[in-house]
Amino acid sequence: MAKLGGNPLDRSKWQQKSIVTLALTVLTSSQAILIVWSKRAGKYEYSVTTANFMVETLKCVLSLAALSRIWRSEGVTEDNKLSTTYDEVIVYPIPAALYLVKNLLQYYIFAYVDAPGYQILKNFNIISTGILYRIILKKKLSEIQWAAFVLLCAGCTTAQLNSNSDRVLQTPFQGWLMAIIMALLSGFAGVYTEAIIKKRPSRNVNVQNFWLYVFGMAFNAIAMLIQDFDAIANKGFFHGYSFITVLMILNHALSGIAVSMVLKYADNIVKVYSTSVAMLLTAVVSVFLFGFHLSLAFFLGSTVVSVAVYLHSIGKLQK
Repeated sequence: MAKLGGNPLDRSKWQQKSIVTLALTVLTSSQAILIVWSKRAGKYEYSVTTANFMVETLKCVLSLAALSRIWRSEGVTEDNKLSTTYDEVIVYPIPAALYLVKNLLQYYIFAYVDAPGYQILKNFNIISTGILYRIILKKKLSEIQWAAFVLLCAGCTTAQLNSNSDRVLQTPFQGWLMAIIMALLSGFAGVYTEAIIKKRPSRNVNVQNFWLYVFGMAFNAIAMLIQDFDAIANKGFFHGYSFITVLMILNHALSGIAVSMVLKYADNIVKVYSTSVAMLLTAVVSVFLFGFHLSLAFFLGSTVVSVAVYLHSIGKLQK
């Protein structure tokens, strides 16, 4: 009867899911494009460590803003207060350090891959996450998921086939190596963070995110001192920043929030569809912005990857 009557609550949920899906698709597809677009004459004129630091700072501010809203409506409770114990907070440096390395590699990988290729290779983190789930959290993978892993590898390889060169694959060995390292870092950090969150499920996720981002800011500050201290001291913290750089920082910060919103208001299938559409959307936009050649191999490979991501999600639901 609710369906026949057009329940306003169902309509509201559908609208929320639609908005979150659209937001995640746009943010995911524009992430690689903005990083490539922020380059000038093939190099970054700004310090990537300062950009990373600003991303973590913005995430921290957004988490505090969400918490202040909760404090006003619900009051401060044992589960949403910022004060914590040493045993609870000491686990956050490990994923924060892993995300630091992964996020820095994200800038340097574009010396070897283009934006559409990056979106394809980024799906390797599904494989690393699945295997680490099996090893660390002792969760079994279904036969469908293992089949999806094989399809994913085949799709990534097909999309990188290069018929216009002596080189078989468009992406050189260094690009594949960096993509695999990034996938392992992202997978391990994601699984470790999930284990932390589920250790105390009643704890407000914004509090947990806040402490993760605080350590992220600390590690990025150390990276700035080691890698870009002279450039920052001589040229300033925001040297080389442009409007595109600011958009890129906003994109990276909001992408993390969007994924959280998906888990709250939608479901994993929404994330799957967003990832699949983002791969094709990135390729189409790159044709106009960077002169990317949309080959049959790329189209077929991205289609196979989309099917693999979908099968992996279905396998997870059927377990």
